[in-house]
Amino acid sequence: MEKIRVSAVKYINSYPFMIGLRDGEVAGMIDLEVCHPSECADRLIAGTSDLGLIPVAMIAAMDEYHLVGDYCLSTNGEVRTVLLVSNTSFEEISTIYLDYRSRSSVTLCRILAAKAWKREYRWFPAPEEFDITSMQHGEAAVMIGDRCFEYARYFRYRLDLGLEWKEFTGLPFVFACWVSARLLPERFTTLFNRALGDGLARRNESVALLKEGTVATHEEVIFYLNHNMDYRLDDRKREALTRFIDYIKELKIIP
Repeated sequence: MEKIRVSAVKYINSYPFMIGLRDGEVAGMIDLEVCHPSECADRLIAGTSDLGLIPVAMIAAMDEYHLVGDYCLSTNGEVRTVLLVSNTSFEEISTIYLDYRSRSSVTLCRILAAKAWKREYRWFPAPEEFDITSMQHGEAAVMIGDRCFEYARYFRYRLDLGLEWKEFTGLPFVFACWVSARLLPERFTTLFNRALGDGLARRNESVALLKEGTVATHEEVIFYLNHNMDYRLDDRKREALTRFIDYIKELKIIP
């Protein structure tokens, strides 16, 4: 069988998946690359990946998609690594910068603004060179991923968007799912799903993948993987996913 091209997220929350795919029987069946969440989606849609851990906001833009396996990146409340940050009180914010690395998180912020906070903002993309620590009065930014461990402490005001969604809907939030644009062989998807589950069973071991210079401690990461992150794509997560996509369509948001 020709190898399946897999794109995975390069952040700490995906490390358990990485060790499962590295050590599982499926390892010899895949070409694995890691990138930012938005890039995972772009590669799947462009056809340069066969399977990706993509931001769920992009599902709304796909003509055909297939959820693969029983696992995802989600939270049932405080996630810690998807934040709206500012040094201005949120009542005074007028401008929000949107992290280019994300699709689901920035879309989530826009949905919360419209449906939960009932506020209007000026929205601007934050390019790669954007210095999040140089924001002026009245400005805020969506910050995602491992950067939150390093930079969150620089801001007086922080809203956890996973917790905001939970308080608004009563539901967990799904940030990314394993998605293919076509049906993949059943034997492959079975082995792939098994590898993901095996990796999650060893999630504490995945701290060995932390890069030198990472600000987060091993203890902090282990707590995050076990208590902030939630990986099982169960019925409640599917309900939350449907609600999120419905809001995207209702508000005519282009992720």
